[in-house]
Amino acid sequence: MKIKCKLINDNASLPIYKTKGASGFDISSCEDVIVKSGEVQLIKSGLVFIIEDGYEVQIRSRSGLAFKGISVFNSPGTIDSDYRGEIGILLFNSTKNDFTVSIGDRIAQGVLATSIQANFKLVDEVCETKRGSGGFGSTGIK
Repeated sequence: MKIKCKLINDNASLPIYKTKGASGFDISSCEDVIVKSGEVQLIKSGLVFIIEDGYEVQIRSRSGLAFKGISVFNSPGTIDSDYRGEIGILLFNSTKNDFTVSIGDRIAQGVLATSIQANFKLVDEVCETKRGSGGFGSTGIK
């Protein structure tokens, strides 16, 4: 499957898969930015995608950066098939130090996924289950 890409910044670069078995392709920054400690910063990629109907691109943290405390804030972010704007990455710095992003740094990964729209039907009642309305830790840790 092909995702068509337009580079809208001279510092932008095409996404790349770093290994043959990689599920995620790396997205790089097209600007120099400092993400201050405890803050979220929008980082430009300089990329516009054309994604086929029935698919989306999910934007996720890169594990090496996440291990250091730098992650995609709204992970996974969603790039819908009908979006035609620049791909922006919301990086969150959970460390005590400012984090420098340089042009060309791989800051996030994208994963192509199928996207199915649901049909919603209004009902008067819902069936009971053993779990019921238990949520947020209701099934325990072990």
